Amino acid sequence: MSVTRLTEVECATALSDLPGWALAREGLAIERAFTFADFVGAFGFMTQVALLAEKADHHPEWSNVYNRVDIALTTHDAGGLSQRDIDLAKAIEALL
Repeated sequence: MSVTRLTEVECATALSDLPGWALAREGLAIERAFTFADFVGAFGFMTQVALLAEKADHHPEWSNVYNRVDIALTTHDAGGLSQRDIDLAKAIEALL
């Protein structure tokens, strides 16, 4: 299955519905930092995201330090942002 990279206009439109997310890597990814009360909150959030990502077969690039989780989304097969990234970002937002 071929995955299509979003145009600049499509990226801008999608980001307008995703407050807190920003273009990164010269427009090839979107990213956001999340801060929680403590490590348990951050880890619980990561667990929920992991389940969403596995179901979508689309996995984030992320890191965790104590109460902070940094997430970057990009579609390697598309060479940049695709609708899969936008859909996963929206699903992540719905967890909050």
